[in-house]
Amino acid sequence: MATATASGPARDTGIGVLLRRRAVVKLLLLAVVAAVAVPILNAKWASGAWPDALTVDLTEPLGRTTDWIIDNRDSHWLFTYFLGHISNAIVLSVRGVYLVLLAAGWAGVTVAAGAIAWRVAGLRLAAMAVAAFGICGLLGMWVPTMQTLALMVVAVLASVLLGMLLGLAAGLNDRIFRMMRPVLDTMQVLPAFAYLLPVVLVFGIGVPAAVLATVVYSAPPMARLTALGLRGADGGVMEAVASLGATARQRLLSARLPLARKELLLGLNQTIMMALSMAVIASVIGAGGLGDRVYQALASVDVGQALAAGIPIVLLAVVLDRVTGAAGERLGAHADDNSPLRGWRGWSVAGAVTLACALAARFADRLEWPTSWVVGIAEPVNTAKDWMVDHLYTDVPVVGGTADWAAHFTTYVLDPVRDGLQGLPWWSVLLIVAALAWVIGTWETALTAVLAMAAIGVMGVWNASLDTLSQVLAGVAVTLVLGFAIGIAASRSQRLERLLRPVLDVFQTMPQFVYLIPVVALFGVGRAPAVAAAVVYALPAVIRITTQGLRQVNPSAMESARSLGATSWQQLRQVQLPLARPALMLALNQGVVLVLAVVVIGGLVGGGGLGYDVLAGLARGDLATGLVGGVAIVCLGLMLDRVTQPTERRAKKGA
Repeated sequence: MATATASGPARDTGIGVLLRRRAVVKLLLLAVVAAVAVPILNAKWASGAWPDALTVDLTEPLGRTTDWIIDNRDSHWLFTYFLGHISNAIVLSVRGVYLVLLAAGWAGVTVAAGAIAWRVAGLRLAAMAVAAFGICGLLGMWVPTMQTLALMVVAVLASVLLGMLLGLAAGLNDRIFRMMRPVLDTMQVLPAFAYLLPVVLVFGIGVPAAVLATVVYSAPPMARLTALGLRGADGGVMEAVASLGATARQRLLSARLPLARKELLLGLNQTIMMALSMAVIASVIGAGGLGDRVYQALASVDVGQALAAGIPIVLLAVVLDRVTGAAGERLGAHADDNSPLRGWRGWSVAGAVTLACALAARFADRLEWPTSWVVGIAEPVNTAKDWMVDHLYTDVPVVGGTADWAAHFTTYVLDPVRDGLQGLPWWSVLLIVAALAWVIGTWETALTAVLAMAAIGVMGVWNASLDTLSQVLAGVAVTLVLGFAIGIAASRSQRLERLLRPVLDVFQTMPQFVYLIPVVALFGVGRAPAVAAAVVYALPAVIRITTQGLRQVNPSAMESARSLGATSWQQLRQVQLPLARPALMLALNQGVVLVLAVVVIGGLVGGGGLGYDVLAGLARGDLATGLVGGVAIVCLGLMLDRVTQPTERRAKKGA
């Protein structure tokens, strides 16, 4: 049979196998296209700058739109009968929740947090919740914490309601699901900063804009997971319920929704975390609370005050993440609970204790956190920062200081990458984007990526976008090197994975804003600190995905490699890494999206690029500049996602 196969007409040669690989065919076609197109394009546009003839000045139309909105905000029916009512409802809701929290007093709120955590997650997390709220008071941040919590309550309720409605529609209707999927995909890759400008344009700076930006940012995960849970309901159960004559409504309420409880709670968890992150970022547009304290402290480089406001943000994130996560894990466990306080009895006891503590605090006139219990950490932290500046910031023997590292990274990495990108002819950047997107995906993804990148040039922010892109590329490179190395080590050592788990948990629950605090203390301001914050923010996700991907490699393949005498390095290079390629590509995609999210916020600490344009537009009230920067961020995020994420069609074809 070997002879017949070798001599037959269907003989597979090395070249034949190679040419049948779609990626290689695509590369050959791209080489032919480049050989024809490059000389023609270079003869017409040899300069790296985007040509003025292909630029559309949006300043005048956006300025007219802004003027129209400002002039008609108090008279046009769209505002008076619709948007105005939404704005008023948001203000009244946030103010109502805030007044309830203040009326309950610090004792009532703290006990309520512990009681809720106890009922849904157990005594251990109840103690954590009580300690977290106590620390918020000790740091002198009780009132800002209540302001952030009030905004969070309203935003999360609205996000969950909107997300569930969209998820129900997508989960029960295939056409709506197909229509919503690209929208949700796009919204998930957009940096949080990009959501601020549209709502500011309509609602102005203040609480309504902050709440609506938070809702738009945090509703998609609830919608996606709701749809996933409904569409993934057990077919046998649904068939049994239908055979009993249940109506569509009865099937939904009695079968689909109960079967999707875990996905719904996971959606709630993700919505809460994204809402907290966005509520902090929304301090830039007047949300107030803890985010405003961090923002004001960063503006004055008061690291101590920024840390005092940043710690409560982290504590809130950790508590909310742990409680909602534990609630999902404990689903169904209450059926075996023989405690006398199970069910409504436990909730009644929790409510009674909370009410008693709140009333006791009111009668004792102790609603506000006692000032004598406040521990000021700003001064010692600033003293420590000054010591670091004096001893670690620069002129450290042999290794140099943190400022020297930042300067070297800027000089030898960021500047060359930025200058190289800006020096390339604009059309070559589009060709590179098209080639990468097409090789990794389909022509549809390549077209989307090219159009998104071209839109940036048309809007006239080509150089600023390439500045941001250079920071993203440098940050992703560092993130992947560190993330893959640590992930590989963690996949091969369970002890290291256990040690890393609590650290990664904390880092993954911290809002993006908080990462700017330590880098400002260590590196000052500039592009390098922005990239450093982005690396720290994206690293946990890359480590987790890499570790999980390598651990899930087929054990039979690993056993076969060991039986053939492969060394540990050979097993990793020739078996684990190739088989874990989908997970590694996902790690790359998540690293790119997360790095971009913080690089954009790095405009607050001198990162420049598109983040600075958005911030400058907000600060000066120049919404035309800010909106163009925000749309460019959207386009850049869309392009990067398409270039780094293989499409489902490509995976199905086996390319």
